[in-house]
Amino acid sequence: MKLALCIGINDYPGTENDLSGCRNDADDWAAALIARGFDTRRLLDSAASGAAIRAGIRDLLGRATDGDAVVITYSGHGTWVPDEDGDEPDHRDEALCPHDIAENGPLIDDELHELFALAAPGVRTVLIADSCHSGTLTRLNHPIGDRPGRARFLPPSTFLTPQQRLRASLTTGPRKSRDRASTTVLLAGCRDAEYSYDASFDGRPNGAFTYVALSSLAALPESATYRDWLHAIRGRLPSQDYPQTPALQASKAQLAWPILT
Repeated sequence: MKLALCIGINDYPGTENDLSGCRNDADDWAAALIARGFDTRRLLDSAASGAAIRAGIRDLLGRATDGDAVVITYSGHGTWVPDEDGDEPDHRDEALCPHDIAENGPLIDDELHELFALAAPGVRTVLIADSCHSGTLTRLNHPIGDRPGRARFLPPSTFLTPQQRLRASLTTGPRKSRDRASTTVLLAGCRDAEYSYDASFDGRPNGAFTYVALSSLAALPESATYRDWLHAIRGRLPSQDYPQTPALQASKAQLAWPILT
């Protein structure tokens, strides 16, 4: 069994930081996954609340058994929050931004780690994230596409309380770091200290990473592996106009998996 959930959020009410290409990203990932035999559903804009995203991930992982594949794609804003449990060397937890982040907060990496840990042994889990993970909101001056790009980063000041913002600004001493090992493959649009960008190609909004990843995938043979895919993507990103470095977190065995199977 192959199961997929594609999340795309352009609309962020109360933040003044709407995006343009994320719904198209979700549609494009869904089309690619359906073509590979995945039972695929989408969560777009207001349907992609924090509760709905959590429930969607739990549902897929609850249905999957040994030998099955689960793929989650996320296109939208990324952000960070102050690390509360001392497991982050940079004192920040990276996070995804649901549609209702202004009311109910982000989905942090610690919780994602716990959600994916629900997968039964032998289930192949993959998370593809086209979002920023840290930094501040910026714009590109000379994008590759048809119009200026916007970083997919939501400033923490948008949703943190004044007390949380103060704590985030304080310099603290060394923190402990616990084992963050995960059996989930993570393909991300950028490194933690970089930005993923909205772009536009032939007049159609898309994430720069999603566009490159899917067009690179279409040119690869069916036998290609995640290692091959990353190599093809990095042949086009980072670029002078899109200084984002796609990242792949996977074990040696996972690097040799056939893509999206």
